[in-house]
Amino acid sequence: MRLVNRTFDELSPGETAQLRRLITPDDLYVFAASSGNYNPMNLPNGDLDGDGQPEQMAAGMFIASLVSAVLGTHLPGPGTQLRSQTLRFHAPAHAGDDLLCQVTVLDKQPDGTVRLKTEVTRPADAALILTGEATVLAPKVRFDRDNLHIPGLIVQRHRHFDALIDRARPLPALPTAVVCPDDDNSLGGALLAATQGIITPILIGHAEAIHAAARALGADLSGVEVIDVPGDDTAAAAIACRLVHEGRALAVMKGHLHTDDLLRPMVDRDLGLRLGRKFTHVFLMDVPGLPEPVMVTDAAINIAPDLMTKVDIIQNAINLARALGIDPRVGVLSAVETINPAIQSSIDAALLSKMAERGQIKGGQVEGPLAMDNAVDMGAARTKGLTGGVAGRANILVVPGIDAGNMLAKQLAYISHAEGAGLVLGARVPVILNSRSDSPMARLASCAVAALHHFAGKA
Repeated sequence: MRLVNRTFDELSPGETAQLRRLITPDDLYVFAASSGNYNPMNLPNGDLDGDGQPEQMAAGMFIASLVSAVLGTHLPGPGTQLRSQTLRFHAPAHAGDDLLCQVTVLDKQPDGTVRLKTEVTRPADAALILTGEATVLAPKVRFDRDNLHIPGLIVQRHRHFDALIDRARPLPALPTAVVCPDDDNSLGGALLAATQGIITPILIGHAEAIHAAARALGADLSGVEVIDVPGDDTAAAAIACRLVHEGRALAVMKGHLHTDDLLRPMVDRDLGLRLGRKFTHVFLMDVPGLPEPVMVTDAAINIAPDLMTKVDIIQNAINLARALGIDPRVGVLSAVETINPAIQSSIDAALLSKMAERGQIKGGQVEGPLAMDNAVDMGAARTKGLTGGVAGRANILVVPGIDAGNMLAKQLAYISHAEGAGLVLGARVPVILNSRSDSPMARLASCAVAALHHFAGKA
């Protein structure tokens, strides 16, 4: 960023400068966090009057800060000290509005101060938003520098999951067998999805433990079916499979039990939920700051997948992406982006890329081997001379094995503040599979993904 100022001696009446700024929902969050103003009217998700529509109105002092930005960076620019500012607000501005802030030099005073007219308008409809007058102490020293670096800010919110949940709400509630929801996270997530109209839960497990968890949450289970299974967790999972075969459940959701206990009845030859492909797991990660969700697969089921298992892993992920309206760009990860006979994952990646080219994997672009950096970063891909539609833009990351997948998903969650929706694919119905420590929001998003996946297949 280059900044150049106008010193007191250089300024003359009539000079103007302006700044155009689109107000985004993230701007409202950042201003609330920095100012301590948590007025619901000034937040993207606040609904002050209870009409179901958030006001998303920019705080008055946020709009005034645009004046400060012009004074401090353009006219007079760096070195300017604000002495006084009058403000008059004429109309509100909201997230999504494109505003124009303009300042004009009125006069100069012998004491080194300068008076400026300040104005903010909305060019789209010529609305006058703010008027006022600023008195500043103008800089005396010339400033002209182009190496100024300001760290970027990423708001830790999950807009992609919000959008998926909004898409799932109008769909019919998905009857879902929830296995062993006897802790606050698993039961809370299922009930949250039910209140949002995304699923109709059928709670399976120790009824006494489920009701105890509901009491701890302050939740009312009236009208919610609870099937008491006095046996072990695997017995409850077997009941869930039976409900699927009977057509009473169109999805299965993991509660507070081990993944092995949930899946064991599902792979039974006669009573299970197997179809043609192997069961594979996908984490759909909403990473703050990224323009779209990212899938990590397989991070929960297949420990050291061979080539043909990786074919199923990729095909299942592509099908899910398409059901969610995501253009599938599959990066098959390895430690290197060139084939190394000593690194099996690089050989597998090259074969998978060629198999997709020959139509053995359908519906998406597949490239590999790719290292993590040149799979997701265009600069890194260009540095390595990688071209094509996936390098630098991958939104499905296929890992070599469960160790790498588990580490990657948890790094995104705990270092990059991502939320992860987890789903098992390849079964007769979607299986919602989160970590036992996942938040209710992650479970809600998982239910939304399962519903979108199910109903996309019925379209």
